Amino acid sequence: VQLVESGGASVQTGGSLTLSCAASGFSLDDNYVIGWFRQAPGKEREGVSSFSTGDGRKFYADSVKGRFTFSSDDAKNTVLLQMDNLNPGDTGVYYCAVFFGLNIGIGKRAMFDSARYRYWGQGTQVTVSS
Repeated sequence: VQLVESGGASVQTGGSLTLSCAASGFSLDDNYVIGWFRQAPGKEREGVSSFSTGDGRKFYADSVKGRFTFSSDDAKNTVLLQMDNLNPGDTGVYYCAVFFGLNIGIGKRAMFDSARYRYWGQGTQVTVSS
C-alpha cells in the first residue's frame, strides 16, 4: 500500500488549493477508511476530513467545515481535498492515511484517531500567509 500526496503550495489568505492523494496497492472499491490529517509546527497532528466506505459517511473538523470538501476520483484511484477560503490557521503538513475493514457507524472521534490508521503518505506542505 502506498499513498502519495501532492498539491501543497504557498497561498495567501482567502486562496484555494486542491490536495491529491494517489493510492496504490488497493482499490477505492475496497472497504476502508481514508483520512486527511494535518500537523502545524509545534502542534499535534489533527484530523481534517475522513471517509468510510462502509457507510459512506464523511467527517470534517469543525475548523474546516464549509470550506474543505473531500472527494474521490475512482478512475485514478485518488482522493482529493478541496480547500477554499484558506487562512493562516490551515498552515501545516497535510497527510492522507488509510486503514482497512468494513467500518460502519464509527463516530467522528474514532475516525480522527490517527492511531487507527496503518498506512500514511509522506505529506505535502501547505502554507497560508496573511
